[in-house]
Amino acid sequence: MTQQSFLSEILARIAGAGRSRTQAAEDTANSLVSLCHSLLRGVSEAEGLKISRQILDIYAAADVAEKEAFFSAVSQEFGPDDAALSAAVPLPGVEVIVTDPATGAPLPQGEIGVLEVRGPNVFAGYWKMPDKTAEELRDNGFFITGDLGRIDADGYVHIVGRGKDLIISGGYNIYPKEIELVIDDLPGVVESAVIGVPHKDFGEAVVAVIVAQDGVEISAKDVSNMIKDNLARFKQPKRIEFVQALPRNAMGKVQKNVLREAYDGVFQ
Repeated sequence: MTQQSFLSEILARIAGAGRSRTQAAEDTANSLVSLCHSLLRGVSEAEGLKISRQILDIYAAADVAEKEAFFSAVSQEFGPDDAALSAAVPLPGVEVIVTDPATGAPLPQGEIGVLEVRGPNVFAGYWKMPDKTAEELRDNGFFITGDLGRIDADGYVHIVGRGKDLIISGGYNIYPKEIELVIDDLPGVVESAVIGVPHKDFGEAVVAVIVAQDGVEISAKDVSNMIKDNLARFKQPKRIEFVQALPRNAMGKVQKNVLREAYDGVFQ
């Protein structure tokens, strides 16, 4: 996508018919961040320049009303080629580790697990909610974020999705975000949400719920044909559904629990 067409896409998202203000604002912000990374990298590569300014992406617990606290975990500098695809390095004084979802034991570098953070900016606990505090905050001070990620050899943190959205199909761990990125890049697709639903043979099966562009005719077969070379067979959706819009909460986040309930019995 060229920078000019990227800008056109941003404007289209702002004025998109049928899209809520929250959704449009969220999409626009994400698009602008991506464009900034693209523009700066393009200039530095074309002109052989060193960009002195930093791009800062902040990873934090944003649900302030629920958590009664806010913490920043990582920051990002414009540097490594894939830095824009990661949440970047921990802020000074903040520790980030990856643990086994089942045991809580630390995992080796590069493996995917649950991200946990510890630092002076991590809250001390939930107000008058000792059980919830004990569930999400360890005795050693590490907060269990619920996000899945990995830490690469350079210390960059890569987020792959939410732990509760992990799909286990036929014994394989499947991360919805990987599939969503492939589907969202298809012509005629506005956005998608990938979920796991019960399946008698595989435990869970992959279902993709897609919002298509207005006036574009695209079928489940079309999607399957276009993604088959980009995803391992076990990651390919066993069912593809089309909807007018994805369900979202007041914060504009896709409610995958609502989608899981809606398609719970499709393989029964």
